[in-house]
Amino acid sequence: MPERGDESTELNKSIATPKELTDVSRAVLRSEQAKRWTKRYRTEVAASSSSLLSTFAAYPLDSVKTRLQAYNFKSFPDCVRHTYQTEGFYGFYRGVWSPLASITLVRTVSFSIYQRSKYALDDWIYQATGSSPLVIANTRDATPTLSTIACFGLAGATAGAAITAIACPFELTKLSAQISVLMADRKDGSGKDDSVRKSYQNLGTFRTAQKLVHHRGYMGLYSGFHLHLLRDTIGTGIYFITYESAKQLLANARGNSPTTPLAVVTAGGLCGLVSWACIFPIDTAKSIYQRNCLISGKDTASRPKIQFLNPRMYRGLGVSMSRSCVVNAIFFSAFEFSKKRINGLTVDEELLSEHGL
Repeated sequence: MPERGDESTELNKSIATPKELTDVSRAVLRSEQAKRWTKRYRTEVAASSSSLLSTFAAYPLDSVKTRLQAYNFKSFPDCVRHTYQTEGFYGFYRGVWSPLASITLVRTVSFSIYQRSKYALDDWIYQATGSSPLVIANTRDATPTLSTIACFGLAGATAGAAITAIACPFELTKLSAQISVLMADRKDGSGKDDSVRKSYQNLGTFRTAQKLVHHRGYMGLYSGFHLHLLRDTIGTGIYFITYESAKQLLANARGNSPTTPLAVVTAGGLCGLVSWACIFPIDTAKSIYQRNCLISGKDTASRPKIQFLNPRMYRGLGVSMSRSCVVNAIFFSAFEFSKKRINGLTVDEELLSEHGL
């Protein structure tokens, strides 16, 4: 039979001290604050986490696409074989850390701008015409109209133009990392100084940026900006028109919500295919021009023409469309799933207001 003192000890253990209660209360408050913040910024949270996953999964295809654009290979298998033989498996992921950071940042900012632009344009179109594009897009059995296409396209173009200032330096350093070995080994392009060609080999993002500044000044980080701006403004507009319209049509065909998994994954893959097919010659011209800037040092880099009827400008299109299809199918599936889960969070606003939060 336990002694009286033992019973008292057990009782004291079962009663939480004021400090313990305070710690629990603080933990609960922090949890509620975190949920409220996550719901407030659900678009940004969903976009950033989904971007990390999709970018890493499809990066090898992006690496091969850049090599095919910038240099002459017989075919996709030839490029893959050459990369593996000269650089090993790591060659396919060379420079991955820069786009993981930059694409995540760019996608997060892009989707945030797109969402805000979309609602602002919807409000403007509603005031001008009395019809809301977003209401039409979410109405069962409704089909895309000129107002919905204009709303999604202009919002996408705005987002694409805005993020170019952030994306251009990161994409240039990514391209340098992907083709640095080829630049050192081959004589393609306008560069005459072999030391400049070889100076970018096996450098990280920061050291590549330093080399660019050394060779071309600070504006060298924005080499090819005009082509990048043109590509992203047109491409992002087409991208969101295709995604939103395809999602609406697929949902109507099945009589489901526009955010059903099948509609999302199909529309996500399709928007990547269509946008890249439309802007690929611009992207190829950008890649060639940026390569020329890298290997030209302080000299003026030759500017390739954007030729939509030249087969050379479509080299790597197949792998690029495959990569984009995979990336966007993964991205939008993860994005819509994350947003649904975040929207399902319940926040105890009464508890937070009681504590002045």
